[in-house]
Amino acid sequence: MSTRDDMPPLPAETRGGTRPPVALLLDVDGPIASPDTRTIRLESIARDLAALANSGALVVFNTGRAAAFISEVVVPVVRAAGLESGHRLWAVCEKGAVWFGFDADSQDEAEVDEALAMDPSLERWVELRVAEHYADTMFFDRHKLAMISVEQIVDAARADYHAAQALFDEDVFRRVLESGGGVERREVVDVGRAGTVTVRIDPTIISTDIEHPALGKDLGAQRAILLAREHGLEIPAVWRTMGDSRTDYAMADWLHANGYSVAHVDVRPADGVPETQYPVLVADGDLVHDDAAAVFLERWRRITDADGWGADGVPDGQAAASA
Repeated sequence: MSTRDDMPPLPAETRGGTRPPVALLLDVDGPIASPDTRTIRLESIARDLAALANSGALVVFNTGRAAAFISEVVVPVVRAAGLESGHRLWAVCEKGAVWFGFDADSQDEAEVDEALAMDPSLERWVELRVAEHYADTMFFDRHKLAMISVEQIVDAARADYHAAQALFDEDVFRRVLESGGGVERREVVDVGRAGTVTVRIDPTIISTDIEHPALGKDLGAQRAILLAREHGLEIPAVWRTMGDSRTDYAMADWLHANGYSVAHVDVRPADGVPETQYPVLVADGDLVHDDAAAVFLERWRRITDADGWGADGVPDGQAAASA
């Protein structure tokens, strides 16, 4: 696969192959795995994911997580929930830099886009910095193949982690500039001596990712489509994306901009729901994260079982706001 810079837009219509009834492009932390336990704690989520894949839906995880996390936490649970032989799911990891497929019986070796990998010297510096100054609230993720990530220790208080995270992010910001790079952290950009952004710092509620600026959930969306095409599938007419942060909207933005019918599920809308040109769906009441995701996955499984997906991206007989 090529990187985003030389990847052309992909049309919604293709020739040949089999067209899945719907495509699901799912963030993992928050919607699928609980941000508190870092596990799939709801049996219904694994059951519905397996059932959707068994029915022919294209199911792709689009995550910043390492391939090892998906292999250890997601794959065995989905398999145990009833995934049948011959039905395949994919994981696009590290925001588009790493990817692999799996089914009930086998799993691919993870592929890595080396052009999107971080400098090993920065990786070594981050690992040492965490060990020396932040080991009481966070740990260095040794499983990442392209990004550099640190994550909240499960037993650490969220407020303590966030206080330490702010200091750590500033440390990394300065380090990148001192090393001759350019850095971006949310709205703050300093291109330094490089004259361009070479490193993005992306904090989440449980981690900080240090990454190539080309990475993102929009790149993950492109990877998902290319994986489907490589395996002889026509691109689905109906897409549902799901995430728990504002950056997750990028996958729906890219799909909409390239002519696909899409609606996005925000399982943590308290961050603010932006104006979009496609439907944004939220769960009723106070449900968030995996509790909210479970509602939609069950609904989509029932729609798929009934062959109820409309060609315009809205289930037949239902309003878009409830799809």
